[in-house]
Amino acid sequence: MVNRVVVGAHYGLRDWLIQRITAAVMAVYSVMLASYLLLQPHLNYDVWTGLFSSQLMRTFTLLFLSGLFYHAWIGVRDIVMDYVKSPNVRLSIHVLVILALLLYAIWSVQILWGF
Repeated sequence: MVNRVVVGAHYGLRDWLIQRITAAVMAVYSVMLASYLLLQPHLNYDVWTGLFSSQLMRTFTLLFLSGLFYHAWIGVRDIVMDYVKSPNVRLSIHVLVILALLLYAIWSVQILWGF
């Protein structure tokens, strides 16, 4: 009998599942937003401000953006881990991507709630 010892980060199934869940959330949000916008007879600034004045819409938009940022992080991380062999370059790319995604998240909150 062979005793196999698995080592590593063990991202596999968890990250695959998170990417599928975030993709589903983004798809549902996109379809609902597109449906709402297509049903508007006159799309103007008042319609947009009316749509995003609702706390519920702001919350779902932030959920969409959080899912998008996490989805992007998993994808970029996997690509960098597969194709960038130098540990120093890989760490630098990871740090830059994390900082950019965190700044985008903060900026999203500022836009949605007007801070």
